[in-house]
Amino acid sequence: MAHPIRVGVGGWSFEPWDETFYPAGLSKAKQLQHMSRTLTAVEVNGTYYSSFKPDTFARWRDETPNGFVFSLKAHRFSTVRKTKEDMKTSTGLFLNQGITQLKNKLGPINWQFPGNRKFDREHFASFLSVLPKEKDGIELRHALEVRGTGYDDPAFFELLDKHGATVVYAEDDEFPKLTHLGSDFVVARLMQSQADEKAGYPKKVIDRFAKVATDWSKKRDVFVFFISGAKETNPAAAMALQEKLGLKPLSEPMPVVAKKAPANKSAVKNSPAMTKAPAKRK
Repeated sequence: MAHPIRVGVGGWSFEPWDETFYPAGLSKAKQLQHMSRTLTAVEVNGTYYSSFKPDTFARWRDETPNGFVFSLKAHRFSTVRKTKEDMKTSTGLFLNQGITQLKNKLGPINWQFPGNRKFDREHFASFLSVLPKEKDGIELRHALEVRGTGYDDPAFFELLDKHGATVVYAEDDEFPKLTHLGSDFVVARLMQSQADEKAGYPKKVIDRFAKVATDWSKKRDVFVFFISGAKETNPAAAMALQEKLGLKPLSEPMPVVAKKAPANKSAVKNSPAMTKAPAKRK
């Protein structure tokens, strides 16, 4: 029996998606609810930069349908520590902020290492040893995203096997494309979407992703995220892959209630939102 495949993008708040993905009139407060009823997973990039309160994770959990999964990027400071004690303290700060409030919607945790971090067996043995396999009765799945050199070393994969972790498969010419066959889950980050492709990628590339994900799912859970690249097209790419895989949304889309126009026309003229220069897209 095949393992589940979940497909998503990075985050749910991105200005161009107001035009390319979200229904007209949908409020910002409802964007996560809409995305979680269209895609099957999301990678949270905000946790890479900031900490959140337990109530925030609980709210995300309650706003999304059963089966939806959040993959969290660990805080950027947690992967730059040098001593084992500092690693334990830093990773603990991230893990103890309340992420288990997501309960069974907590997906893989992405520990992204800087590009100048080369493979060093002793360093990664220390790092992996401080990552717990569970917290508050919730299984923790750890995926290391490495961008340096030297990781195509059997010693690296032996460490992953020993600690039940895996390495992120990164589809980008700048980063090593590593696949760990010994884990029970796969995290793929696809980062080469194109602005001139309606679905982000040509059909033949989406077909290739679908075949690879299907092959992976024969033995492991699969999480595929469309990240970076032409970010405005990533939701379309995720939906195209889901369609190719025969995956359906987890719940019916929420009805959209159009925003009411102000009754006083002069209020429109004086509204800060109408007079403010449009924000630049990034």
